[in-house]
Amino acid sequence: MIIKEINLRKMNMTMKSPFTTSFGSMQVKEFLLLEVTDELGNTGWGESTAFSAPWYNEETVETNLHIIKDFLIPLVLNRNFGHPDEVSELFAPLRKNNMAKAAVEGAIWDLYAKRNKLTLAEALGGTAEKIEVGISIGIQKSTVELVELVGTYIKKGYKRIKVKIKPGNDIEIIRALRGAYPDVPLMADANSAYTLKDIALLQQLDEFNLMMIEQPLASDDIIDHAKLQKELKTPICLDESIHSMEDARKAIELGSTKIINIKIGRVGGLTESKKIHDYCMDKGVPVWCGGMLEAGIGRAHNIALTTLPNFLLPGDTSGSSRYWEEDIIKPEVVAEDGYINVPKAYGIGYEPNLDVMNRYTVEQFYFKG
Repeated sequence: MIIKEINLRKMNMTMKSPFTTSFGSMQVKEFLLLEVTDELGNTGWGESTAFSAPWYNEETVETNLHIIKDFLIPLVLNRNFGHPDEVSELFAPLRKNNMAKAAVEGAIWDLYAKRNKLTLAEALGGTAEKIEVGISIGIQKSTVELVELVGTYIKKGYKRIKVKIKPGNDIEIIRALRGAYPDVPLMADANSAYTLKDIALLQQLDEFNLMMIEQPLASDDIIDHAKLQKELKTPICLDESIHSMEDARKAIELGSTKIINIKIGRVGGLTESKKIHDYCMDKGVPVWCGGMLEAGIGRAHNIALTTLPNFLLPGDTSGSSRYWEEDIIKPEVVAEDGYINVPKAYGIGYEPNLDVMNRYTVEQFYFKG
């Protein structure tokens, strides 16, 4: 398949409500969409998960725009690919910028699946016909509001509840949730808000039978997490620390983590995501798919990835209506009783809703081979 045209869009969409974590709050979501077209007129779509500011990692929408326009597109335009795995090999000499790489690679994976009359899930080797859905809940104004909100999502059938914590907003909210919902699968996400000085505080979480605590320590750390895991009964899940299969290998060998959250953008694409999945499955370490407040294109890629067999824990990929008044795909992603049915159409399985897409496009860039 020869990449003949690329349409790059800068998008601006407003979420239904603000999403607050230990590093800040956001409601307006800027992101990039990439559409690639081959010599036969087939198209594939990818979405960048970078935020407007470098809260989560060093990448931003603007740095992704620069890297994609000036480095990645020149590498793929007019190039003939036999398989999407070749894209990550092509990008390997360029350091980091994983979210930018994942957006381009994801579009080519979608294109490849469509050309070969496969769903993206099938192209990746996935077999699940539906995936379990968890929910990620940001920091709320009060514990009472959080407890009530969690209750509404439990009634909707979500299979796992994830809540954000930070110093001063941690033990008491988890205690309140456990008191209200003693049996619900519950996890806490710290987004790197703690240090080893907080071991005694974090040990208090052990009494609440949590599925995991996600990324309690620094975003670039695997050494201190190993020290912390030895002091905790609660499994540590690594997120921000894992950028590649090699990172996963080192963290598992060190004992830094018992669970890994795979985010396609963070690790540089679907090819690397699959490598991490396969390695973790071989080592008996379960994985799950994290979310980055994606719109429909990115959400569809997450669904396809989660069909792989070692995604044993519910991910963050909830339905479109959880975040958006209207999504950029049709049909929108729908979660019913804690599950999303994997689409049967070729590629990502959802059609781009160009009318909606055009309304939220603030800039476009065209490239022709």
